[in-house]
Amino acid sequence: MPVWDDLVGQERVRAQLTAAARDADALVTAAAEGTAPPAASKMTHAWLFTGPPGSGRATAARAFAAALQCTSPDRALGGEPGCGFCDGCHTTMVGTHADVSTVVAVGSQILVDAMRDTVRKSYTSPATGRWQIILVEDAERLNEKSANAVLKAVEEPAPRTVWLLCSPSVEDVLPTIRSRCRHLNLSTPSVAAVADVLVRRDGIEPPVALAAARATQGHVDRARRLATDEGARARRATVLKLPLRVDDVGACLKAAQELVDAAAEDAKLVAEEVDTKETEELRAALGAGAGTGGRMPRGTAGVMKELEDNQKRRRTRTQRNSLDVALSDLTGFYRDVLALQLGSDLAIANEDIRQDLERVARASGPERTLRRIEAIIACGEALDRNVAPLLAVEAMTMALRAG
Repeated sequence: MPVWDDLVGQERVRAQLTAAARDADALVTAAAEGTAPPAASKMTHAWLFTGPPGSGRATAARAFAAALQCTSPDRALGGEPGCGFCDGCHTTMVGTHADVSTVVAVGSQILVDAMRDTVRKSYTSPATGRWQIILVEDAERLNEKSANAVLKAVEEPAPRTVWLLCSPSVEDVLPTIRSRCRHLNLSTPSVAAVADVLVRRDGIEPPVALAAARATQGHVDRARRLATDEGARARRATVLKLPLRVDDVGACLKAAQELVDAAAEDAKLVAEEVDTKETEELRAALGAGAGTGGRMPRGTAGVMKELEDNQKRRRTRTQRNSLDVALSDLTGFYRDVLALQLGSDLAIANEDIRQDLERVARASGPERTLRRIEAIIACGEALDRNVAPLLAVEAMTMALRAG
């Protein structure tokens, strides 16, 4: 199965990346033979992938990384880069390739400490693959210091290093960085394309796949989770009842508390799965194994404290991600309400709760619906500014009541 199969509804981007991967082979060959590189190569050392949530920015970047590392024998016969079966493709896609480094924001920012080793590695030659590849999934979360470290590496790249940066938009990346990158903008895949991949790849029944794709408005990962996870469906149903519960101040405050508590519970569940394993692995690596009575060696307290801090930031980020999903569901609810109020022919995303949508649509006008959507957006912006989640969500529920 080619590595591009997870890239849904992005045929133009796939064609560009495939062409670049082919030209990358010519660059490697020219370097090995000491000849001049091709004059008009589609390959470059830095790429910026942008697009709305669910468009597949990181998926496209990782597929491109796999295509660059592809070692399929068919390549010599003109086969498409990114076979999906060779060792280069497989290890890149599962995240174990020695020459592909991935940087993901643990908290709200990517700190310079997390980038120093990565930048240093970007100046080394590939150990086993064709290229040294650095994939930054959350480039918009680079702070000033870490962004400057990346800028220097992108300005003066090593000859066999490729930077792949992912961000919602070009405006989220420093102008000095984005000016040195080749920009690829991904679009939100269509509902039909997402439903098709859920049926074809995940074996989901077509009606369920279509409903999940429509409810998430083309977000592949969320659609897959919604179609396969009963808990995700239950949480979404609870969120979509919130607009019907904000009749008085007490109900607003209670709904806000429940929403924040649910997000915190999601973060706790993720932490229980990951934190214990990480802690035990680090303790073993530092020598607190059998025969030591569980005591940590001297001088390791700082390392353990750093891990605990990272885990705390990740729990905060997970809670925020859960709230983001809830805000997205609420926005979709009021989008449907607005479509009904305006008599639009747009397809209703939440067809399964049409009666609730019609009830809210009859009780107010388009102006109030727009103000409610603005309140949801304002809540997301407040969370971005690190406002306490409960305060931000309470302000939103009160604004939803006021309309």
